Amino acid sequence: MTTRLLLRLALLCIAAWAGVATASPALQVGSKRFTESYVLGEIVTQTLSRAGIAAEHRQGLGNTAILAAALQKGQIDLYPEYTGTIVRELLQRTAPADAQAPLSQINAWLAPLGLKAAVPLGFNNSYALAIREADATRLRLATLSDLARLAPALKPGLSHEFLARADGWPALQRAYGLKLTPGAGLDHGLAYAALARGEVDLIDVYTTDAQLARQPVRVLRDDLGFFPRYDAVLLMRTCVDERPLQALAGRLPEAEMTRLNAAAELDGRPFADVARGFLGQAAPTAAQGLMARLMAPDLPRLLAQHLLLVLASLALAVAVAVPLGLAAHRHPRLAGPVMAAAGLLQTLPSLALLAFLIAWVGRIGFVPALLALFVYALLPIVRNTHAGLQAVPRGLVDAALALGLTRGQTLRSIELPLALPTLMAGVKIAAVTNVGTATVAAFVGAGGLGERIVAGLAVNDTELMLAGALPAAVLAVLVQILFDTLERRLAHNRHHKNKDVQA
Repeated sequence: MTTRLLLRLALLCIAAWAGVATASPALQVGSKRFTESYVLGEIVTQTLSRAGIAAEHRQGLGNTAILAAALQKGQIDLYPEYTGTIVRELLQRTAPADAQAPLSQINAWLAPLGLKAAVPLGFNNSYALAIREADATRLRLATLSDLARLAPALKPGLSHEFLARADGWPALQRAYGLKLTPGAGLDHGLAYAALARGEVDLIDVYTTDAQLARQPVRVLRDDLGFFPRYDAVLLMRTCVDERPLQALAGRLPEAEMTRLNAAAELDGRPFADVARGFLGQAAPTAAQGLMARLMAPDLPRLLAQHLLLVLASLALAVAVAVPLGLAAHRHPRLAGPVMAAAGLLQTLPSLALLAFLIAWVGRIGFVPALLALFVYALLPIVRNTHAGLQAVPRGLVDAALALGLTRGQTLRSIELPLALPTLMAGVKIAAVTNVGTATVAAFVGAGGLGERIVAGLAVNDTELMLAGALPAAVLAVLVQILFDTLERRLAHNRHHKNKDVQA
């Protein structure tokens, strides 16, 4: 395939995605990457659907900063949030009185941002620190002030967001004079298991966590009142009509929210089924086995999204990397800088690159994920294009030029055909690698098989993670087989062409 054809394929893929993205005017409901947010996102989505309003749940989009940015840019319309987070994290208001502000005052502060908070759901889900019950008894720990008097012998395992938030660890450490060193961040979905295994000694928790009722842990009392109230509300754009959602106001006391969290996280029920059970639409189904989760109804959609990302990013990478490899071959002075730049891009951490691209393009979803995968596909294609062209005997090129062929004709008729096996090997490496890397697209709402992995990580559900990882692995193997078959056919055609020339 020519570079022009591949570029056309990429543009068609992007156009197909854009058509799907703009075809539906459904309200976009977001959620963060922890159990409660997934469950609430499903409850909101199903409530809107029952009211005859088209709604789509874009689950597990990331942390507060990503969802708030997506909300302000109109990529989502609403998501579950907490008053303390809105005041401290979004509005950056740190005065103690501001943390207890009524909803009317919070909305006055949000109005210039084009946002509003509505539909108080009925529970307060505050941050807290928890320790194993046996350790708390042995060390006589009941409050955070007790923890401050303790020598820094405990090993914290704090979530990434808590470590970075304005109302998180840095401010809490200053308020109580805590001597502990936080260490590396730990995903909230893994924290309780790590605490139970003794890998960490202290974790940050939400007070409605399902695990609190079933794990032998002690929640340390915030005796200085550092944490504000985190009353659950729906944060939305001002143009969204909250009236169809007012039926949810006050319907979720803390005990009920904890029960729903436990149904999803501990009993292994799908988020959508937990929401349906709460809304009285149907009884939640029993926990599913691995095979049922593998073949769940969302598989065709996730596979299509995954393939679209891989094919579009691969086509764009070929369209850019092949000319770069050719330029590096034709102009040796460019080879070093081109390879160095491609190699440097390859080393960028995927989540950091996604965060940069979100800020750069000003949106979440398909576009930043596509660009990230395009960046990671460049290096093997550039290198193999350059290596393949370098391996073409110089004598053949000189002979072609001496016979009157132009540089372009020589490239098309001799150099590229001879370099094609090496070039295709680079494309194959990029394709197989991108199948695996595309799972990170779920972190920015681009869909794909990573949705299952991210959701499984949020509830520490190994089977759900495998339900996303196994199809991705199978897809990578199929892509490998496809390119191997294509390479054999190219070699077969080249062999017959050589025989015809000799005849």
